[in-house]
Amino acid sequence: MAAKRSGAQSKRSQRKNVKLPSVQEPPLSLERIVATAVELLDAQGIDGLTMRRLADRLGAGAMSLYWHVDNKETVFDLALDSVLEYRGPQQTGESQDWRADVVHMLEDWRASMLRHPWSASLLPRRALGPNILSRLELLSRTLSGAGVADADLNAAIWSLWNYVIGATITRANFDRSDDDMTAAQQRLAGLSEHYPTIERSRLLLDNDWNGTFRKGLDFLLDGLARGTGGDGASRNP
Repeated sequence: MAAKRSGAQSKRSQRKNVKLPSVQEPPLSLERIVATAVELLDAQGIDGLTMRRLADRLGAGAMSLYWHVDNKETVFDLALDSVLEYRGPQQTGESQDWRADVVHMLEDWRASMLRHPWSASLLPRRALGPNILSRLELLSRTLSGAGVADADLNAAIWSLWNYVIGATITRANFDRSDDDMTAAQQRLAGLSEHYPTIERSRLLLDNDWNGTFRKGLDFLLDGLARGTGGDGASRNP
């Protein structure tokens, strides 16, 4: 009986030592590195992306990443450009409604950055990749076709750029709860002698981020329309 028990124990021991097949990671590629970097940035922000953490997520050695990217700065550039790809209509001829085209481009740009809040603060510090350059080229071509003079084109582009970046950063970092807004407005009411206008407009209770973005954009486009000889009328629905 002892021999039989010993044999059974031996078989159980052998079964314990059998290695199950491991799940094979997909081959390391530039596309996987960039996609995983975006996931890491979404989860942990700019400071959370290190080559070691990226390699761990990929199930790879840190040194193996350098076969595909030069350094972490390259990863930042590629990750940023990947989330700014524009998939909207690419006009090949003269636009029939340049304002609607510009609004679509800029609302899409803002939405892309809000899906990845780290991108708005990272963009001004990085080299501009092909996706953002394509956005700027399409925007420039649309405005030029609408009649914006070459001498005014750069000012128009940078004004719209500054508006989109500023609005996105504010939205991403100035998100308050209803209780916080109510408390802030109540405090402001007690100081209305010093701040009567913003207290009257209930500025600190305004959280219509999308509506405010669109209305502010209309203000900018009204000015551009006047400069191009257009009617300048706001088309905000």
